[in-house]
Amino acid sequence: MGLQTAREEEMDKIIQFSVYMENKAGRLLDLVRILTGGGVDIVGFTILDSVDAAVVRLVVDDPSNARALLHEQNIAFNESTLVAVELPQSADDLRKLLAILLQAEINIYFSYPLMTRPYGKAVLALRVEDDELAGSVLIRNQFRVLTQKDISR
Repeated sequence: MGLQTAREEEMDKIIQFSVYMENKAGRLLDLVRILTGGGVDIVGFTILDSVDAAVVRLVVDDPSNARALLHEQNIAFNESTLVAVELPQSADDLRKLLAILLQAEINIYFSYPLMTRPYGKAVLALRVEDDELAGSVLIRNQFRVLTQKDISR
């Protein structure tokens, strides 16, 4: 197996955009229209709401295009990486996943489901303290960890 370049490794990671917007009716729809109008599909999102502002966390199928569209529209955002893991079919899968991460002493900062099911199974996006360790521990325990390529067109 050949060595991956840093750029290739970065392309494997699931990118999350945290978009900061005023807390007004219709702002989420505006954001969705900007992205989908530019050919970017949203595959997962969650909203953190406060009195003054909202943070919309998004996972998209085309991070490069999304980044360009957000810059073009002067929309404030930052990026982070997530671990996206498939939950097979059992109701016990979440418990197993959490127990594995606890045993490896990996903290979960937040999580949310993705709307896409690339291989027909539910997908959970996790923001953890150590992506690399979480991914390797989950793979060793027979969980499928997805890459950006898995959720992109």
